[in-house]
Amino acid sequence: MKLLTKTTLYFIIIMLPVFGAGAFFLFHKFNKEIKHETDEELANDQLQWLRYLDTASIDNPIFRFRTQEFQLIPTDQPVQRKFKLKGVTLYQETEDAQAPFRELSQVISIHGKHYQMILRKSMIEKDDLLKNIIYVMLLAFGGLLVFVVLSNWFISRNVWRPFYRTLDKIRHLQLNKMEARRFASTPTHEFNQLNEALNQMTDRIHQDYINMKELTEDAAHEMQTPLAIAQSKLELLLQDENLSEDQLKNIGQTSEELQRLSRLNHNLLLLAKIENQQYPVTEQPDLHLVLIQYLSLFEELIREKELTVATNLVASAPWPLHPALADILVSNLLGNAIKYNYPTGRIHITLTEKTFTISNTSNLPEIPAANVFQRFRKSNQGYSNSNGLGLAIVKKIGETYHIQITYQYLNGLHIFTASC
Repeated sequence: MKLLTKTTLYFIIIMLPVFGAGAFFLFHKFNKEIKHETDEELANDQLQWLRYLDTASIDNPIFRFRTQEFQLIPTDQPVQRKFKLKGVTLYQETEDAQAPFRELSQVISIHGKHYQMILRKSMIEKDDLLKNIIYVMLLAFGGLLVFVVLSNWFISRNVWRPFYRTLDKIRHLQLNKMEARRFASTPTHEFNQLNEALNQMTDRIHQDYINMKELTEDAAHEMQTPLAIAQSKLELLLQDENLSEDQLKNIGQTSEELQRLSRLNHNLLLLAKIENQQYPVTEQPDLHLVLIQYLSLFEELIREKELTVATNLVASAPWPLHPALADILVSNLLGNAIKYNYPTGRIHITLTEKTFTISNTSNLPEIPAANVFQRFRKSNQGYSNSNGLGLAIVKKIGETYHIQITYQYLNGLHIFTASC
């Protein structure tokens, strides 16, 4: 859940009880005030009636007058010093329903006789007024809540906009272009502190990247020269006719190890360059043409092992890769399928616009998932000319250029799939 959405939800969760409590308080207050005003009106009416009854004769028709609003009933109860107020519900013919009334009752003495005086006032109009007030109040509170929530959302979105701009820049950071990325200042102090810290961090990372890149390139370059010299010297020694058979064998083994060390140096340098994203995608090479090219180059090895190669290729498959990395991806996977296959084995290659699958038979068992792309992990220790970096390079190409590389073992076949 986004931060803005979460803060808005928290705000709504907090404000709803507050607004609900406010609405309940106002409703209770209005209702109390309306009842108080009605009670005052009843007390005032009673006072007027008492004044009138003190001057009325016993034969006055008022003593036989009965309505819902006024009743004067003879009673044997003692005179009450204070009137009583309560709410009652009575049937009204005009409404054909029970209606609320506010009732004042008191036993009084008139001309020496006791009467119970009952005064009532209808609360229908006041209830309607209260309902209207509640409706308007809820409408106002609802509108206020919507306004406050929307205002808070718009304000928060504008306040957090510099943060999202910074986040977007971080997502698109590349090591080789980090120097050009600067996080601009904002009107918010906290975001300025964040951007300043990010600027310092990217400067350090970029400097470390430059140092590592230079060290890797220099080390690889410096190693290649003595390796080449040592290799040429060994080749000259091999041409010496005075050497014994054991000496020639030792020199040959040393030459093979030097070649292996040279390949290892080259592959490690290649991995470093891929990790540093030194192979920008300026064009999309056709993987179909690359695959045809390497099938032709490996034709002699395929014929020597008497392998059966079945292909199912689309006419064109442009992939988002640097051309050099497309060559490495195809050559490593195809080379492994040939190298680790047994004589008269099978290789099946499928190429679509989005997937490249190569499967091969082999005497080797299934490769554990944890080891399949691990560096310096050899599938077969018998291959001394392998340095265990081929699949690691393929995996690193996939990670760097958003190509999914997967492995599975099915029906005796080792299956590698690349999906872009």
